[in-house]
Amino acid sequence: MAVLLPVAEALVRVLERAEPLSREFVGIDRAAGRILVEDVLSPVDLPPFPSSSMDGYAVRAADLPGILNVVGSVAAGRPESRSLAAGEAIEISTGGVVPDGADTVVPVEHVCVLAEQVEILAPAGLGDNIRGLGGDIAAGSTVARAGELLTPARLAALAACGTANVTACRAPRVAIVVTGTELRAPGQSLGPGEIYESNGVMLAAVLERAGAIVERAQATEDTEEAHARALESALTADVVVTSGGVSVGPHDLVRKVQARLGVEEVFWGVAMRPGKPLAFGVYGKTLVFGLPGNPVSSLVGCLLFVRPAILALQGHLSPEPAFRPGVLSAAVRQRPERDDFVRATVVWTDDGASLVPILGQESHMIGHTSAADAIVHVPRGEGMLEGGSTARFLRLD
Repeated sequence: MAVLLPVAEALVRVLERAEPLSREFVGIDRAAGRILVEDVLSPVDLPPFPSSSMDGYAVRAADLPGILNVVGSVAAGRPESRSLAAGEAIEISTGGVVPDGADTVVPVEHVCVLAEQVEILAPAGLGDNIRGLGGDIAAGSTVARAGELLTPARLAALAACGTANVTACRAPRVAIVVTGTELRAPGQSLGPGEIYESNGVMLAAVLERAGAIVERAQATEDTEEAHARALESALTADVVVTSGGVSVGPHDLVRKVQARLGVEEVFWGVAMRPGKPLAFGVYGKTLVFGLPGNPVSSLVGCLLFVRPAILALQGHLSPEPAFRPGVLSAAVRQRPERDDFVRATVVWTDDGASLVPILGQESHMIGHTSAADAIVHVPRGEGMLEGGSTARFLRLD
């Protein structure tokens, strides 16, 4: 029996081999979810001019309170060419350029509008309701940093600064090979001893959300010839993920066929539950993951090892699983030989996340797991983690 690797060491071995892929230029309209590999500096100030944060009147604070002559109007995109003199006001819309000479904007609801004048009864402070030049982002400052995910807010900031393209690693190509003679596609009729294939769509969903381009084939029969054909085709991808066939049964053929094809096995077997018979290897620069066939084992292995590799290939600075602290609502037994990953629902309270273990923790129970929000890390040990204990959890969404 192979020595089981601790989870942390297995992840280190995976990430050591997940070198960032080649770079490409990406338009920001296609960059959502990508990871930057170069800092982006703003070529302009944002705002690029002093602008009004209110609909109102641009005035001189020294003239208030008082009655002022209205000498113009400013709309967004249509600045006023003349400067403001003493005793004057210029009507201004939100986002409009504050005219030269004005040093404050009085909201329209604080103004009494006369025929061609306005009366303002209260004083105003210098700079009130004016967005200063470069007050959000100064020209030459960093808008987004290498290693950061391009979220909707970051994309908006880049667009607001006039950035049209960014540099990112190319999206990893992932080939998913699901093995099992008994598997049928959803929608087909089941024969005796057959079940519906569910791991492929699950793994694809996880990895596509991590930025991968996923290719899936039909389930592969449990023969060496069928495995060889499927794996030879898959090994042209950046990452190969197999599901099933990595344990020690007579029909577990994946590792044997991979070795025949030249895949160098880095490790097999991780000290965790579920997902112990997990394999990882390399074929040139292609990363090859062998996940167990039980759906929950496959999901946990994907979240703990494959998804971090996908992020690392894209240049993410912190690709490790993002565990958070929470508090167990009930006692959980530890295992002396393996770390456990318990499925749980998350109940948010004033004190933070309360982790409620679900019923049905067996590795085949994907139906029960669909009700869970998180997996909770229960480190190996001899006793119990009592209710009220602090634990780390990883969101399933």
